[in-house]
Amino acid sequence: MVTVTRSQRLCPLQEIPDGGATAVDARLCGADGVDELVSVILLRRGGQVWGYLNVCPHAGRRLDYAPGKFLLQQDTLICAVHGASFEQASGACVGGPCRGESLHRVRIRVEDGTVDLLPED
Repeated sequence: MVTVTRSQRLCPLQEIPDGGATAVDARLCGADGVDELVSVILLRRGGQVWGYLNVCPHAGRRLDYAPGKFLLQQDTLICAVHGASFEQASGACVGGPCRGESLHRVRIRVEDGTVDLLPED
């Protein structure tokens, strides 16, 4: 598993479609202590942004069907590989093969029109 050990600027808020999602790359610390480049999902509603690692808990695969392109239905993010459904605000799996599990949330801050990744507590 990877961890966030330092703050990072991810993207301008305007690069995330309102009511949509995108993926950005971030450098996180791997279990061996070496930084790894990982994909982070950013979901936006107005000025609020949620961030999750782009890894489905069911099979460990990315959730996007093409780089940075996600299946969204109302307030649900759907894994393009197995159809697992996740609440956007909580990351909880509410349908599909990993019901009861959750996406790995990362801490996000929106300030002055930019989206930052924050270290884990």
